[in-house]
Amino acid sequence: MGVIALSTYTPPPQVFQAGYATVGELSASSVRSNPNHVAVVDAKRALSYAELDDRTNRLANHWRADGLTHGDRVAILATNCIEYVEVEIAAAKLGLVVAALNWRLGARELAHSVSLVEPSALVVAESLRAQLSELPVAELPTLGIGGNYEETLSSASSAPVLESFDAESGLIILYTSGTTGLPKGALISHRAMVARGMAYTSELNISRYSRFVAWAPMYHMASTDHLLAHLMRGGVVHVVDGYQPDELVDILEAHELDWFILMPGMVADFCRVLKARNAKPRGVDLIGAMPDLIPREEIAEVTTLLDAPFLNSFGATETGLAPATGSPIEIGSTSERLPKRQTAFCDVRLVDADDTEVPVGTPGEVSISGPTLFSGYWNNDVTNLADFRGGRFHMGDVMRRNGDGTLEYVDRVKYMIKSGGENIYPAEIETVVTQDDRVTTAVVVRKPDERWGEVPVLFVVRRDTSLNEDTLLALCARDLSSYKRPKAIWFIDDAELPRSTTGKIQRHVLEERIANRAPTDMGPV
Repeated sequence: MGVIALSTYTPPPQVFQAGYATVGELSASSVRSNPNHVAVVDAKRALSYAELDDRTNRLANHWRADGLTHGDRVAILATNCIEYVEVEIAAAKLGLVVAALNWRLGARELAHSVSLVEPSALVVAESLRAQLSELPVAELPTLGIGGNYEETLSSASSAPVLESFDAESGLIILYTSGTTGLPKGALISHRAMVARGMAYTSELNISRYSRFVAWAPMYHMASTDHLLAHLMRGGVVHVVDGYQPDELVDILEAHELDWFILMPGMVADFCRVLKARNAKPRGVDLIGAMPDLIPREEIAEVTTLLDAPFLNSFGATETGLAPATGSPIEIGSTSERLPKRQTAFCDVRLVDADDTEVPVGTPGEVSISGPTLFSGYWNNDVTNLADFRGGRFHMGDVMRRNGDGTLEYVDRVKYMIKSGGENIYPAEIETVVTQDDRVTTAVVVRKPDERWGEVPVLFVVRRDTSLNEDTLLALCARDLSSYKRPKAIWFIDDAELPRSTTGKIQRHVLEERIANRAPTDMGPV
């Protein structure tokens, strides 16, 4: 038999397909390996891998009977619950795409999120059903968690479901803030989710059958990415409905954890609870995320209380924990510098405005390629063309590479407010405020905040003094989720707005004014 020249050999299509695995396939593999092992558990019940498999087969068969096919979207509006996990696994088996709606958004933002993806079915928690009245979902077949969900599963077929499809197929849509004021839908494929699981578990030394506590909202990558990684490996996922400090401490005292997520805005309170309970964690190897947004003294305290280093993470919905999540912060450290270590399995380059790589020591925009990347923003060709130019994803964050290879955060290409882990763009708030005809100009800037890292502050030029803070706050409450609402409002004259020679408003000057004023002078609201 002669030697085949590799340059001319093309493997048959089935060989290409065999080189990929979907989230559904890997989850099914965990069932075969660990049928009686606990898969998901909450405060009331636990499901084994076999039980989770049965329930997700029934849900997938229900959707199949309703006519849903590969690529169709299923929207879910729910807080954290085991059913949320079932929706994601069932969709993964059938090739559907889960649109994970952010229940904290205002009606306008939620309606846009639904219309953007045109779902074929809906799953809603009964506790959130009232929000449906303002959404374009009246004609959608709907399952209610706490309503007809269990009855539907019990009457559906339990026959195994595992469709075969390309791993580049979409798995989930997670929503991110848009620069123009409405959410963007980031499409994450099976390929990307599998790669995220591999990068996460190898980078953080996550053991094969470890436990993960999914308390952060499941519409956020912090929970969804990592709970799926654990279920693809045979681990246990503890489902907690949001920040419930006593329940979280109970888990820490009962189980050893490789990584326990802590988010900006909760660290100080969690330290208080740990001390009040005189908590005795059983053992945790690594804690936290996004330390840049957390006061250093809080990091020092919580690492001491939990006897674990803090994860020095830098990632995004679009990338997963990549591209720079390494160099854990030592226990008790109060260092102001937080240099990142580049994550494995991705290529990070820092580039200038012409997309030319900058030298060491020079700030440049983070440009990344690698298998953890998302597949683009749903139905947003303009943004995709700009952000994926040159075949690489441009994050909009500016970093500097140090001589030792570490990466130092510098700034953002686009002005953005990072509050408690959520992205807020000024245009989101400014668009809402300028709906009032009495507003001539609205400008939103960021203000440092001990709890949330940053919060939005609003400057308003008004043409009528009858316009007051209460009116604007009511407008914001109607159209914006709570974390996006301005924490202070300043009414100023147009002549007071600092402008460049080209007439552009200089937000950094307004930030300086805030920093130089006492809080009582700011018109707190």
